[in-house]
Order: sequence, then C-alpha cells, then structure tokens
Amino acid sequence: MKSYVGTTADGVAIEYVDRKRWFWLASLLYPLQPFVGILLHAETGNEWWLLLPLAFNYGLAPVLDWLVGEDDNNPPEEVVMQLDRDRYYRWLTWLVVPLHFATLLGCAAYAATADLSAFGFVSLAIVAGLVGGLAINTGHELGHKNSAFEKTLASWVLAVPAYGHFRIEHNRGHHRDVATAEDPASARMGESIYRFALREIPGAFRGAWREEKARLERRGKSAWHPDNLILQSYAVSAAIALALVVAFGPGMLVFLAIHHGFAYWQLTSANYIEHYGLLRRRDENGRLERCRPHHSWNSNHILSNLVLFHLERHSDHHSHPLRRYQSLRHFDDVPRLPNGYFGMFLLAYVPPLWFRVMDPRLLALPHVQGDLARVNIDPPAESRIVALYGAARPDTPAL
Repeated sequence: MKSYVGTTADGVAIEYVDRKRWFWLASLLYPLQPFVGILLHAETGNEWWLLLPLAFNYGLAPVLDWLVGEDDNNPPEEVVMQLDRDRYYRWLTWLVVPLHFATLLGCAAYAATADLSAFGFVSLAIVAGLVGGLAINTGHELGHKNSAFEKTLASWVLAVPAYGHFRIEHNRGHHRDVATAEDPASARMGESIYRFALREIPGAFRGAWREEKARLERRGKSAWHPDNLILQSYAVSAAIALALVVAFGPGMLVFLAIHHGFAYWQLTSANYIEHYGLLRRRDENGRLERCRPHHSWNSNHILSNLVLFHLERHSDHHSHPLRRYQSLRHFDDVPRLPNGYFGMFLLAYVPPLWFRVMDPRLLALPHVQGDLARVNIDPPAESRIVALYGAARPDTPAL
C-alpha cells in the first residue's frame, strides 16, 4: 500500500493510505464484461450467456453493494494534492478509453459474424450499450479536468455511444443549473423516470448546442465551424458507424441504434437519481444559492463506486468539480441513497415503488423538514403531492 504524508495547520504529521488503491483496477476491467458472455456463448451455444453482464449489473451488483456495505473513509485535506497528482489514478481513466472502443467493436463483430438469432443479436447490442453507458461516465470524469489531453480523451470516449454533447451540457449547463427547475438533468419530485427521460435527453442536447453555439459566436465563428466540440465528437461517432457498416453490413445500424439507446438510458438513470427532488433556493432578489453538498444524493457503497470512478460521491463532486475521483469525500449530513446506483436504477424503473421509498426520505432531509417549498416538484404531480404531504408552496421560496 502506498501512503501519503502531510502536516496539519498546527504541525501534526498525518499519514493516509488508500486501501482501495488496487481495487480501482475494477474500473479498468469492468468495460470488458461482455466478452465473458461471448466466450461462454462460443463454448456452449446458449445465447442466454450473452445477457450475463445485464444479470450481474441489475441482479447481483445491488445485492453485493448491500452485503459489502459502505466506505465513509475520507482522505485528509492535507494529502489531497499528493493524491490528485498520483499518476496511477490518471492512467486508469486514460487506459479505459481504448477498452470502450474495443468492447464496442468486439461486440459488433461477434454480432455480425456469429450465428445468432434476433434474440442473441439484440442481447449483445444491449450489453454493449450497458458498457456504452460506462463510457459516458468515463467521459464525465475526464471532461472535468483542466488538461487538454484529458478533455480530448473525453470527447473520444463519448463518441462510442454517440453522446458527444454531454461534456458541453454537463460542464456548462448542469453544473450551473443543478437542482433547479431549469436543469433538464435534475429530476423533480413526483416525476417518473420515463417522464424525466422525455425532458432530459432532448433538453441536454438543446442546452449543449446553445452553449457551444454561443461560445463560437463570441469568437466570430459559425455554430457549424470545425471548432465545434460537439461536431468533432459526432464525427468520430460517424466514422465508427461507417467503419462497422462497411465491414459488417447495414445490420450494424440496428446494432448501433440499440447500443446507443441503452447507453443513453444508463446516463438518464444516473441523472434521475442524483438530484431527485432537491432544490437550490433563491433569495428575495432572485439570486440562486450556490451548489452545496446537500443538493446531491450520495452513496458510499463500495462495489458500484469502484466501477464508476466514485461517481456516487456526487455531493463532493458538485462542490469541487475538478477534484479527481480518488479524492472525493463522504459527508455525514448529505442526502444518502439506500443502495448503490445499480440497485437504485431498478427502484426507479418502478415509479410507485420509487415514490414510496424516496419521497418520504426526501421530505425527511434536515434542510427540507417536510417543507414543500424546499423541494423541486414536478408541476403535473404537485396536486397529488400537496394532497399527500402538505400545503402548496409559494412561487419563489426564500432562503
């Protein structure tokens, strides 16, 4: 184990060891999971093996998160700079980028050349899309860094699921508007994940295009200029699609449509649970309070955090967007999810169950205390929520 040594303000020496240091390799290996199903299918001919990654992520992973438990260990601030500069952690995020390309190309090639039924073809496209969703998470981690190299890697890996606008919308839009009614990526209380998807997916694209268009116009360039970062990533996506169609035929367009759609759904699932119902408030002058740790739902579940580059320590991420994943902290007083992301995804897919579990948890938060004025409510659901939980809120809640 590698240790990091620092000194507190009053001169006391402290030592920190990241006990998960080598377990972070799981983030590097996780995108390769469809190949396990492919190997088992090649050996047995049973197409159900192709769905093994889906069964693991949505069946076993939530159970393992519950059994393994949570880790609330934090790196001391005195060693965070050392931890952030440790190249080992950066190499993991860099090396996983080509693995996402390898998984897409390997799955597509097997779908095109193996003797698969329609069921097997669709199954393989879905599990490849599952990994495509992880590619968006990799792009999320890389896209927040100041390094031009890492931002370029983010654009490339986001090309795998053809979601190149994410870095623009997420960094310039979501982080600015998070936990407000204006943010398409912040779910509202009473809003099902299916209604949320219809608002979030097109809203994210429109927001990204608006931001990038404005950036280019400030530089005297057209939105369609080659410097458009969204179009650059989409160009890589188009090149991938063209290469697959040339190599394996037009059936690859169907494969990619399923792959991309399922990848988008993974991101939508994460966005839905990360800020559900949480609200940043405005003062009497309309100024929005700054984003604080209690404006995100957190999870410290070990397994899912290891394969998602600590995405679930979301409160610290929004408070310190440049902080690298290994340095993100746990807070005792933030909204906490009862399971890791994979388990919460399953809960979200059954809206009545989600509302039953999460709405009381939301209203019981210390900064909410049952006050609907402190909650981001979905307008179509407001009458139902008011009938269940209390009086109507004022239009402009004050701080």
